[in-house]
Amino acid sequence: MTEDKYLKILRQYWGYPDFRGIQRNIIESIGSGKDTLGLMPTGGGKSIAFQVPAMCADGVCIVITPLIALMKDQVAHLKKKGIPAAAIYTGMTHSEILTVLDNCIFGGNKFLYISPERLSSEIFLTKLRHMKVCFYTVDEAHCISQWGYDFRPSYLGISEIRKLKDAPILALTATATPEVADDIQECLKFKEKNLFRMSFERPNLTYVVRRTEDKLNEMVHILKRMSGSSIIYVRSRKKTREIAKYLCENDISATFYHAGIDIKEKDSRQKDWQNDKTRVMVATNAFGMGIDKPDVRTVIHADCPDSPEAYFQEAGRAGRDGNHSYAILLYNNNDTVNLKKRVKTTFPEKDYIRKVYDDIAYFYQIAVGSGQGISLAFPIDKFCYTFKHFPTVTDSALKILTRAGYIEYNEMQEFGTRIMFTIGREDLYRINSLNADENNVVVTLLRMYGGMFTDFANIDDRLIADKTGMEIHKLYSTFKSLHLKHIIKYIPGTKTPLITYKRNRIDGFKLIFTPEIYEMRKAEYEKRINAMINYANEDKICHSIVLLRYFGETKCKPCNKCDVCVRERATYRQLDNASNAIKEIFNDGKQHEMSELRQLDFDTYIIKEALDYLLKENILKITDGRLELFDNN
Repeated sequence: MTEDKYLKILRQYWGYPDFRGIQRNIIESIGSGKDTLGLMPTGGGKSIAFQVPAMCADGVCIVITPLIALMKDQVAHLKKKGIPAAAIYTGMTHSEILTVLDNCIFGGNKFLYISPERLSSEIFLTKLRHMKVCFYTVDEAHCISQWGYDFRPSYLGISEIRKLKDAPILALTATATPEVADDIQECLKFKEKNLFRMSFERPNLTYVVRRTEDKLNEMVHILKRMSGSSIIYVRSRKKTREIAKYLCENDISATFYHAGIDIKEKDSRQKDWQNDKTRVMVATNAFGMGIDKPDVRTVIHADCPDSPEAYFQEAGRAGRDGNHSYAILLYNNNDTVNLKKRVKTTFPEKDYIRKVYDDIAYFYQIAVGSGQGISLAFPIDKFCYTFKHFPTVTDSALKILTRAGYIEYNEMQEFGTRIMFTIGREDLYRINSLNADENNVVVTLLRMYGGMFTDFANIDDRLIADKTGMEIHKLYSTFKSLHLKHIIKYIPGTKTPLITYKRNRIDGFKLIFTPEIYEMRKAEYEKRINAMINYANEDKICHSIVLLRYFGETKCKPCNKCDVCVRERATYRQLDNASNAIKEIFNDGKQHEMSELRQLDFDTYIIKEALDYLLKENILKITDGRLELFDNN
């Protein structure tokens, strides 16, 4: 029998003997041209599910993902295998983007990775018309669902590009309830429903809920008892620093990670952790997606996530190599209070949202009846200070205004470093007063970027630093020095939110928030919050079963490893031992007082449970207020 084309590609490029799980089902579905949704938990092999069928098809596979780190990582992996791939991301020059897109048109790239925000750019849409697209891959597809836990408005535009260039869509996600799975297919305009679902069960992962008032020392206790690499998730940047410092003080190698850290420093810390130079990464949820480290033995949540979806995805980063690992949630009553507070923070009163909308207009001096299409950098801290708003609540108000279609709010729009020469080329060559560092930077800029004498160029800081051999802080000071000498105009790169008016400004009191935008979404959010609280407080049902039922799996068995299962097994043993001890008392065939049972060395509730069982099974009976063996004759 001849080897099938998909298996041949898998073995040739990836070296695996065969597919696993539902990979083949997904591959054959998208390979036959059908719109396909694949639900695959973390570690399920999502990349294989789209990379293999794309290699067997004509045209470029356009991969839509919000994660720049994942784009770069996967492009690097594909190139190592000899597969042409490229990505478009912030910091690239106009000419670099044109080169990538032209290569896609002329067959130079097999995979093009792009963020959903860039799909609507004029340059992409123009070039897309001339591309042969085999299919679109939508990663983190749950982001398109307004009922999902991580909705991103930019995803809603994905279905629009099919009108320009029709091709099948493969949507992939690690977390989706049945309702969200239906919504994904509807939002992506599937020609017919087509879902492949892998069980979310993780047999090698033990879920533990540890109730504690002292989370710091509990973390130290856990990490000293266990070995291997770990991630600790918290909600605030400040906590990442504090916990990492505390762990180091207790002889546990740790570092921290959050969205506000310099890119080069992020890369350095991530590499140290991935190469086991650092054991523990203390991080916000900015860390983890697209991180390929299969041997994480422990994921600890010091703060409780606000949904089972977020918890399942983050906890699922443990044990991707299939070896026994732990997902541990540290929890106390304060967590319950804080989770319930998040509902008000995430869904502020409608009048408050209207005030934020009006204050934005005052902030930018946007008149009623104007503003449509205008995009503005939004320094949220300055805005909140000016108008006495809290940043977290303001952020929520902006997201609701985005869902309602009044504005578009991109939380962290990255503006790369921009540089333009302010003097002509001939004048530049005549200058002899530059020091060695300044001259090095000027020469490197001229070699790497064109058109800088007539317009700003977007500069990749890290690339310039590598080419010049400078530390990043030294490069920035050299840019500033050249700027002060009026040789260049230097606009430092920033990560700043961006607001775009989707329609002309109106008075805030006229804003309309439909039930689908506000009340129904608020109810869904409360439902997820309550599901997370129930998970944390459940002490009778296996943690794995609780999670699997949430994601629509009804036929599931106890894991026999989580703290609930272990406690239940211990209780059953105690009940059995207590039942035997009680029967031993009655082996003399006489009646006995209830008070005699208190002398047994068991907890009161265990004795009561054992006694209830013996009475129910007609082993004992009560006669005149005293206990005796049931007369089976």
